[in-house]
Amino acid sequence: MRLIFLGTPAFGVPSLRRLVEVGYEVAGVVTQPDRPAGRGKRLRKSAVKQVAEEACIPVIQPVKIQEPGVVGHLRELKPEVLVVVAFGQILPRSILEIPSKGSINLHASLLPKYRGPAPIPWTLIQGETVTGVTIMEVVEAVDAGPILLQRMTPIAVEDDAGTLHDRLAALGAEALVEALGALERGEVTKAPQNEAEATYAPKLPADLGCLEWSRGARDLWNLVRGLAPQPGTYTFFRGLLIRVLAARPLPGHPGQVPGTIVGFRKGAGVQVATGDGVLLLTTLQPEAKRVMTAEEFTRGYRAEVGSVFASTREQSTKSRPGDSRPGRAG
Repeated sequence: MRLIFLGTPAFGVPSLRRLVEVGYEVAGVVTQPDRPAGRGKRLRKSAVKQVAEEACIPVIQPVKIQEPGVVGHLRELKPEVLVVVAFGQILPRSILEIPSKGSINLHASLLPKYRGPAPIPWTLIQGETVTGVTIMEVVEAVDAGPILLQRMTPIAVEDDAGTLHDRLAALGAEALVEALGALERGEVTKAPQNEAEATYAPKLPADLGCLEWSRGARDLWNLVRGLAPQPGTYTFFRGLLIRVLAARPLPGHPGQVPGTIVGFRKGAGVQVATGDGVLLLTTLQPEAKRVMTAEEFTRGYRAEVGSVFASTREQSTKSRPGDSRPGRAG
């Protein structure tokens, strides 16, 4: 079967590689234009483009997919199916009408829940215990097409957005091959989505990662793992921004002002009071410093019981009795 693959970030890489391995004829890859990245702002190819070039597949990089020249070029390739995996642009009717057997999309949630651009982080932030992937027919509305196939996976307590991303990308690649096989054999069934159950997973707001210690420990934990490893959550300690890369909730009612350090677990982390329970911080990164264990942070910055993490830099500079000056950390 002759395909055109549309995708951009790393999530699409396992799918493109699997399609090539299985032997599908990928006539072209459509991906976003190269973007400036890094300190030098050099143009960087998308992850999907790199794989396409390795496989000697022609690459198209339109600024806007609906450009007349792009539509005409895709028609000339005569695809039977368009395969979409995190492409990053809405496909207009002029594109969807091109393939003879339709267009399908791999989405990283169990639709209709978590439609939109950021399903993996929001699934964790909302405290879900199960997630999965959906193969659906592409329609002009965002992630609203009929469902062809779904595959589920449990969310482990140690999962964060990074580990879940990789697992769902691999699971999605296999689901995509399965759905294409059914489509090729004429065995596809389409189930409409229940609009009453639909939820949306928007782009992550820039300030979402700030830890508001008045919230409960479990909510803060879900936020930490939903934003790890990037863009990450953060707090402030004596005027310094501290990235919180890993944590876990603990039971208990410390009776302290939220954000106050209430204890330490040797070899494990720093215990911080929240609005409900205690959050154990295990991996931290002070601004302009390396990633370190909470125990290394405690030694290097002389954190003590009674020291306070705050939600703003200004609040964190208001030291409390017993706070000592920060030490040195590498």
